[in-house]
This record gives sequence, structure tokens and C-alpha cells, in this order.
Amino acid sequence: MGKKEKIEELKHEENAVILGHNYQREEVQKIADFLGDSLGLSKQAAKTEADTIIFCGVKFMAETAKILSPDKQVLLPERDSDCPMANMVTPEEIEKMKEDHPNAKVVSYVNTTAEVKAVSDVCCTSSNAIDVVKNLNAETVIFTPDKNLGSWVQRFVDKEMVIWDGHCYVHNHITPAEVKKSKENMPEATLIVHPECKPEVADLADEVGSTGDMVDYAKRPDVDKMIIGTEMGLIKRLQREHPEKEFYSAGSPKICQGMKKITIDSVYEALKNNRYEIELENKVKEGAKKALDKMLKYS
Repeated sequence: MGKKEKIEELKHEENAVILGHNYQREEVQKIADFLGDSLGLSKQAAKTEADTIIFCGVKFMAETAKILSPDKQVLLPERDSDCPMANMVTPEEIEKMKEDHPNAKVVSYVNTTAEVKAVSDVCCTSSNAIDVVKNLNAETVIFTPDKNLGSWVQRFVDKEMVIWDGHCYVHNHITPAEVKKSKENMPEATLIVHPECKPEVADLADEVGSTGDMVDYAKRPDVDKMIIGTEMGLIKRLQREHPEKEFYSAGSPKICQGMKKITIDSVYEALKNNRYEIELENKVKEGAKKALDKMLKYS
């Protein structure tokens, strides 16, 4: 029996579900029950009837699943599968910003630790960040931690935004020069980039959107060729799902090292040995859940 078949067998025995982010290795994408961006996977985590969630993503995503499904067992196949951006801001720094801006509300990107979510007013994803900020009852918004996503949101809202100086190293490394070169080489292709990219890159794009938006855009019958400014895992997914279309990276392929730590072997070990369970303090879970529940209202 192969590893994939063993995983299916264990999954049935344990009443488990495998959630996989678009940036996972292709082998992991293929065994996921649900594949998506952080918003799509958050929704699945909130409504799943499984007893165990195997979260193939980075730590903050598994924490989010635990917060939304506190009575379920949530396992992260690799302990050190982490997101550097999620660690670029701390609860203490959020509290200091709130002291400096007492009338502001805090919007924290879902790419943050559970402890940061717990001291935030509401969370957001790249899919719904504009709607969340626009509809928040506050004239001043503290936005953390991604400065590029914050700058993108700022274009669409008439509010004062205090933006934290964090970033995603994957998207921040996509340069205007390589994007321009990609467009010059394939002028007939649609260029779509993630809002975690630098503003100068977003300015060059035909479309700006989350990985979920990119998946939807690729389904359009009028789209045959796309240049994509995001992590390579999403491009692999689109190439697999739409073999009749062409998908190219905007410049050199970008890799999220944290996402790629998870393998089919580590998924098997997680299922077999209940490995790397996510555990959070009740106070943190309760505070973070309020912020996440508000986020889900805008999705």
C-alpha cells in the first residue's frame, strides 16, 4: 500500500480532513480534501464536521483553524512550518499603537499569530481586506502587519491608516523590473499579482487579487494566458487544473520555504501519531475568535 493510500485509510479511521494551502508542494495539494487561500480554508475549518484537521499550511493558519474549531484536534504536519511576516508584530507592539492612536480600530491580517489576533478588533484576508476596512466603524485604522496590503487597501478607503512596517518576503521580492520584462515578453497575457506585492508592482498589473481570486480568474473563458505574481505553488495548481491554458511566473519563480516544509510523509506521520497538535490558551482563543468571526462576516 502506497503512502497516499495509507493516508486515505487513516483519514477514514480518524474522521480527519486535510486542508491544503495553494502554496503547498504539488504532492500535498493532490491529497488535500480542500485546497484554497487563507479565506477559503478558514471557512472550511469553521464548518467541517471532521474530528481532526490536518492543516497543510503555516502555523498561523493552523492556529486559525483551532480558534474557529476549538473542540477539534488540529495538527500541523511540520512544527517549524512558519510565516516570517506573522512574527513581525507582537501583541505588545499592537497595544503601544493603540495607546498612540486611542480612537483607532485594529485590523490584523490573518497572517498573524493567535496572540496578535486576540488584541485586534477584526481580522482580514487579502480577499476581504478592503471591505473590512471600509465597513469598520472607525475613522482611523491600525493595519498590521503587511505594509503592501495596507497600502493597497488605502487606495480604496477614505480613512486614516496607520500601517505597520511588515511584509511577505516572497511577494516583496517580486520586482517591477522583472514584471515589466515578463509583460514585454508576453504582451498578450493578463498580468495578475497578489496585493502583498509592492505598490510599484501592483501599478503594473492588469488585476490585483488573492490566490483565490487568481483561481477564479483562471476559469474565465476569455483568459488563455496569465502571468502570475505570487508563490509558485499556485501556478502549479493552475497548470494542473487548466492544461489547455498557459501560466507563467512574473519573473523568477518565488518559493515560500515555510509552506514547502510539509511533505506527504509528514502528513502521514501527523495522522498516524497525532503529531504537532495546536494548543492555545483559552483567553487567546476567545479574543482571537471574536476578531475572526467579524472577518468572516465580510466574506
